[in-house]
Amino acid sequence: MSGSPVSSPFRLSARALSLKPSATVAVTSRALELRRAGVDVISMSVGEPDFDTPPHIKAAAIEAIEAGKTKYTPVGGIPELREAISAKFARENGLTYTPDAVTVTSGGKQALFNAFFALLNPGDEVLIPAPYWVSYPEMVALTGAVPVPVPTTPESGFMLDPEELAARVTPRTRMIVLNSPGNPTGAVFPPEVLEAVAGVAQRHGLVIVTDEMYEHLVYDAEQVSIGRYAPDHTLTVNGASKAYAMTGWRIGYAGGPGAVIAAMNALQSQSTSNASSVSQAAALAALTQHEETARFIEQARHAYRERRDRIVAGLNALGLPTPTPQGAFYVMADTARIHPDELEAARLLLDQARVAVVPGTDFAAPGQVRLSYATSLDNIEEVLHRIGQMLAD
Repeated sequence: MSGSPVSSPFRLSARALSLKPSATVAVTSRALELRRAGVDVISMSVGEPDFDTPPHIKAAAIEAIEAGKTKYTPVGGIPELREAISAKFARENGLTYTPDAVTVTSGGKQALFNAFFALLNPGDEVLIPAPYWVSYPEMVALTGAVPVPVPTTPESGFMLDPEELAARVTPRTRMIVLNSPGNPTGAVFPPEVLEAVAGVAQRHGLVIVTDEMYEHLVYDAEQVSIGRYAPDHTLTVNGASKAYAMTGWRIGYAGGPGAVIAAMNALQSQSTSNASSVSQAAALAALTQHEETARFIEQARHAYRERRDRIVAGLNALGLPTPTPQGAFYVMADTARIHPDELEAARLLLDQARVAVVPGTDFAAPGQVRLSYATSLDNIEEVLHRIGQMLAD
């Protein structure tokens, strides 16, 4: 068959092309190559608990399977789970969301995605404290809105300055995104900061989307939901992943104004539909079997605190300035002693120390890398030993 070649009809959309390639891909790919080659690489990059899902939660999922609870559910989640989430918000956060003002999603990320697409229009501006979780600005940009970073500093423990936030409000500002305790910094915003941020939102008519996924992993601070201070302006996002070691179960949820929740459900009905029915049964056990769940959270929190204290002390002793995080399970280390460029520092840590970290590039944290201490104390000790040897050579 002759003739000129036909160009492919598969042209990527402008939306797909707008996604920024991750600056960390090269480091991640290199770590995988080394592991496939049999090299002993210790990963400090994984953002998930290293604990197994608690037995009472797994048992509830097994019971659901055996009872045939494997069919479609309402898009926004089974009524029992929405009721349990509503009760959880009231009991633990001081927030009043009726079950109809709650939605269940396939992970916290989908709750955020649905919220942004339900609330943002092209050209809207969204204030996001930086360093930030990499998905916030990318999701915002996919809607056509504009992410606006609000910088914080290691010297302040990455604390948000409400005046700095207010100074970035323009006539196009529509939303503030908060994450406390935060990924990647572990910063926990105190009540006075949250109250001031709520005041900014109220004065300027802004929406607050608050991601509280790490709420139970707090060590030296008080975790407070900003919805207490601006209930009519706040959408609260949370999930089962971090507190209950359920990352793979993919259960997130959100509470907010009924009209917003309805719009998020409408979006979800045209994308993923309901979250896994079995995972919903498991999450219901996590939220209603209080004693077992509280015992697990406290044990995990104790372990994380011990690991945090060791890795912070060790990195600082090696000349890699590292603020002490108040929550989550990450530290941000200044790697100027290794290399002024964080990507190169991450590559050197991988190639020379056989330690995998996440460069701060995509977090808007130049000169820093993120290490997760959701790993054993033995691994942390070995990581510190390897880095120390690298720096001594």
